[in-house]
Amino acid sequence: MTGPPAPAGAPPQYRLDGPADAPLVVLGPSLGTSMDLWLPQLPALHRGWRTLRYDLPGHGGAPPPAGPFTVEDLADGLVRLLDDLGADRAAYAGVSLGGAVGTALALRAPERVASLVLCCTSPRFGEPGPWHERAALVRREGVGPVADTAAGRWFTPGFTGAEPYVAMLRATSPEGYAGCCEALARFDATGRLGEITAPTLVIAGAQDGPTPPAGHADRLAGGIPGARLTVVDGAAHLAGAERPGPVTEAITAHLDATWKGAGR
Repeated sequence: MTGPPAPAGAPPQYRLDGPADAPLVVLGPSLGTSMDLWLPQLPALHRGWRTLRYDLPGHGGAPPPAGPFTVEDLADGLVRLLDDLGADRAAYAGVSLGGAVGTALALRAPERVASLVLCCTSPRFGEPGPWHERAALVRREGVGPVADTAAGRWFTPGFTGAEPYVAMLRATSPEGYAGCCEALARFDATGRLGEITAPTLVIAGAQDGPTPPAGHADRLAGGIPGARLTVVDGAAHLAGAERPGPVTEAITAHLDATWKGAGR
């Protein structure tokens, strides 16, 4: 891992791409992946937007965490990064844990979130116990055991392109992965979804096992005022990787309608 451990709420490791004068879209990755999770969407996004991708603690070469952190800490780190970059407002799109960060950001700093896309995520990721068990497993044995089963969690059985994404998980710091598990264990925005004011698109993979449409995506779409739900068939948890065409089309259509930025 690069650099010293990062404290909770520190601005994340990031990359800016796309037209410098275009409206900004922040892209959040999932547990066990890096900012490269969003590569399939970048060509279409860069036709109209500038993208800001970031890595979670201990992921993608980012420093591991210096101690425990919450999803809300990750959202606060993004606010600090937007401040550093002089960006008053941005759209936000996130997958799984990255989607939870977007939910927290929209609740903690609503004036900064111009538009929101929540992909294969949830207002609550189940009971805390299994997350703490997974954190203990990776601290004890490394990320190998969870990487060995990742393809089955992330993709439908017929998908043949899993290996680059599994490789992201194998390169993840055990402490970074464990810390993110513990953050997910604590996250519960269910009772506050009605406070979100950003225009919101919820995207779900029809075959998503970790966050299926029923009980997860539908709760987001039903709880956030005015939110729309798109369910993508033939996709599981990393729908944007498995079915990039329909996912990218849904995201760009939503952004076209909600976030064209000043002067566009």
